[in-house]
Amino acid sequence: MSTDKKAWLKPILEPLRPVMRELLTASLFINLMALAVPIFVMQVYDRVIGHNGVATLKGLVIGVGVLLAFDWIIRTSRGRIMQTAALRIDVEIGTKLFDKVMHLPLRALESRPASFWQTLFRDVDTIRNTVSGATATLLADLPFVLIFLCVIFIIGRPLALVFVLMFVAFLVLAWRSGSAVADSAGKEKNVQSSRDALVAEIIAGRATVKAVALDRAIRPIWEERQAGTIEQSIQRGAIADGYVNLGQGLTMLGSVALTTVGAVFIMDHDLTMGALVACNMLSSRLYGPINQLVGGWKSFTAFRQSVERLGEVFAETEERRHSGITRERPSGLVTLEDISFAYDKKSQAAATIDRLEIRPSGITAILGRNGSGKTTLLKIILGLYHPAKGRVLLDGGDIAQFTRAELAGWMGYVPQECVLFNASIRDNIAYGQPGCSDEAILEAAKVAGVHQYIVDLPDGYATSIGEAGSRLSAGQRQRIAIARALIGNPPVLLLDEPSASLDRQAEEDLRATLAELSKTHTVIIVTHSPVLLPICRDVVVLDKGVVAAAGPAAETLQRLFGVRQPQPHPQPHPQPISSQPTAPLGAGIHIGVGGGT
Repeated sequence: MSTDKKAWLKPILEPLRPVMRELLTASLFINLMALAVPIFVMQVYDRVIGHNGVATLKGLVIGVGVLLAFDWIIRTSRGRIMQTAALRIDVEIGTKLFDKVMHLPLRALESRPASFWQTLFRDVDTIRNTVSGATATLLADLPFVLIFLCVIFIIGRPLALVFVLMFVAFLVLAWRSGSAVADSAGKEKNVQSSRDALVAEIIAGRATVKAVALDRAIRPIWEERQAGTIEQSIQRGAIADGYVNLGQGLTMLGSVALTTVGAVFIMDHDLTMGALVACNMLSSRLYGPINQLVGGWKSFTAFRQSVERLGEVFAETEERRHSGITRERPSGLVTLEDISFAYDKKSQAAATIDRLEIRPSGITAILGRNGSGKTTLLKIILGLYHPAKGRVLLDGGDIAQFTRAELAGWMGYVPQECVLFNASIRDNIAYGQPGCSDEAILEAAKVAGVHQYIVDLPDGYATSIGEAGSRLSAGQRQRIAIARALIGNPPVLLLDEPSASLDRQAEEDLRATLAELSKTHTVIIVTHSPVLLPICRDVVVLDKGVVAAAGPAAETLQRLFGVRQPQPHPQPHPQPISSQPTAPLGAGIHIGVGGGT
């Protein structure tokens, strides 16, 4: 594991040093008191049984009883110490990961499947369990095996060579098992991730899977990935079990060798019976931690992989958390300068714009065929996608110097696929501006045209909408998303096909709402609706990510298609929208129905 990938863990573990010292101190006393029973047995064999020392036996029993009571108290204290460490680690890493994911750019989140991000939060559990669970106890006890080795040298010196040889054999076995299990566990994790990604996609699209009976097509893919997972799991289990069985075999071999050699020395009067029995008991304390290490490499490997994955995420560039400047509410003038954006280095540019200015207080429609870059343009304006070069200005200020929260407060957004959360209708609207008043929620719902539907529900605004809003229709979800975008009264509104799921009457109501909002807001909509186009002041036509035409709606649409655009509502600011003439007006343009990416 590289230093960079594990460096993030050090600041989290650093405050736990006092806790770790307490853990080691408790482990020291626990291991010292573990000597009590073998010494007790040795004394009973050597001094009590042979001499009928009943008084000595009583004293030994009382002393061992007191030590066992202290042992229980210290073990209980050690457990509480580890629970405290687990709580701190869980809170620190879990909060750090959540904040990191929330501040990653959208492209970084989209570059990996949903199953990867779910795995990260399971990695937090892995790290917590490793640092504060049985694995941590094993590591705390491991250094103290030397104490038992020293005691064996004192009470059973003739047996020392047997213990040293067995101790070295266990160390070699633990080292060999570590590398083998780590390699097989890594392969198993890779195939598991592939299978989990497929399952996440199936669950996310379960309605489509059921409706189209996609199980017949998906089943062979799932079986292939599941078979790969099972195969790698069996291989990893076989390797791990093989080394565990070797460890158990070594333990029995050590006991046989110890008893055989001890019997020889007893017959030669170089060793007592009690010493041999005590050494046999101590051998389990000596070999036990190392043998556990042989079977515990999977936990260590999972810990290392979790630290590496989290380290990669924590090392990624995140969005700005603090603004460079403080500014008042903008008026809504949006300007794009020398923009170039591509989804990755290998693909061609998805958007190339020399200059585009969208005037405030009016409606600007973005048109173009499917895949022409309309949705991409909206996300660039929002700051969700960061262009490779160029900048987006809001009232002359580069949006790159503002935080995501500030931009979300200035620019409301309604995506083409409206995503709601498994909460009440009120909460889903209020997510647009946490802490907003009920009056603001009611106003936003009324403007979005969803208030009347909500009050007709038995629980009103407290109605739970189910996972992803499954209890609502597509049109209802879209209206609630519009209300969420309107909460806080942002000066700029961006809507991606806002009428796609609305009926004709609802679409006309939305037209009236947008026409009223456009008097004081900059409204940018991706639409091909003949109901909404008449109220648009300006039009931007995209073709393969390039602005093919831009200007006043009536003039531009007439020049493109020979259709005169009606203007039912006079719009302020009669000056034309500015754009670069990157292509002849209407050249190769076909306005299709539906949104683009």
